[in-house]
Amino acid sequence: GMEAALIHAVAVLVIACPCALGLATPAAIMAGTGVAAKHGILIKDAQALELAQRVDTVAFDKTGTLTVGQPRVVGFVAAPGEDESTLLALAASLQSGSEHPLARAVLAAAQGLPLPLAQPLQAVPGRGVQAQVDGRTLLLGSLRWLQAEGLHADAWAAELATFQAQGASVSALAERVSGGLRPLLLLAFGDEPKPGAREALAALRARGLHLVMISGDNRAAAEAMARRLGLRPEDGEVLAEVLPGDKAQAVARLREGGRVVAMVGDGVNDAPALAAADVGLAMGNGTDVAMHAAGITLMRGDVALVGAALDISARTVAKIRQNLFWAFAYNTAGIPLAALGYLSPVIAGGAMALSSVSVMTNALLLKRWKFTDRSVG
Repeated sequence: GMEAALIHAVAVLVIACPCALGLATPAAIMAGTGVAAKHGILIKDAQALELAQRVDTVAFDKTGTLTVGQPRVVGFVAAPGEDESTLLALAASLQSGSEHPLARAVLAAAQGLPLPLAQPLQAVPGRGVQAQVDGRTLLLGSLRWLQAEGLHADAWAAELATFQAQGASVSALAERVSGGLRPLLLLAFGDEPKPGAREALAALRARGLHLVMISGDNRAAAEAMARRLGLRPEDGEVLAEVLPGDKAQAVARLREGGRVVAMVGDGVNDAPALAAADVGLAMGNGTDVAMHAAGITLMRGDVALVGAALDISARTVAKIRQNLFWAFAYNTAGIPLAALGYLSPVIAGGAMALSSVSVMTNALLLKRWKFTDRSVG
């Protein structure tokens, strides 16, 4: 009678309460982001998680991300009839105030040499520096910039080819003269791949991801470094000669093909590129600006953490889906049973609590996640 109907109605209300549905997403996100943080992966928000698990293309900034980021001078060639150490001291004096990694490398190479005074220094972003030393106008910077300013480096053609084939990036010192620029000193800088970077890239490829390295180096040097990292220039895995300001555009172009792009970088000039990607991953040895632009921050400069971040994101989103499915299934199965009187309000209450517990338990299984991607490559 009336009493039974009321009890059935209460049972229906109890079982229909979508408690577990409300827990399904936040429980999984809490567990997933929590275990990721333990591994040194900080995930900004649910949107970063959702995008990271859909990524099919990973773009890397080369310097400091795939390489150690501490270039050294690996060779130099003076113009005929010039004195090497005098020119090296000149180059170092042009770099004396700079914090740029290449500047530090030049200063280290010129250690112990007396440096003449350079003034007024003019930095040309992404290209080099110009200054006056003893009444001479000197330029030190990328070959591309110097050639655009009128440098003819034909005398260095053989040395250039050798340096670039080794994967060294090349700069030059030149003097502005009436007819353009006079070559003085060719400098080659070498960087090393980060330990474990090659294996980490192989593991990402084994997951079916498309890889791209973005570099400001000339093509020969960029491709030589890419090969040391196990990347395949012939498959379009290297974008070379990309100026700092054009990185974001390069990333946007990758996305235009319908790819979901993750961008990994660490420097100040990577921030726009990180923001231009579907999801930006900032290497934690990088700058605050880069971290601010990124959806995910990797607290260590370890390339393997990129695979780990994509993996924990995929697992967390999978858990959310499982949880929503189970929470929904409980309600779908429970409501007709309660309506037909097979469940008393007490049992319905138990079932509802159980569905919440099972959703929580399933989410907390993420806590056991250990990233073991190193075995793949």
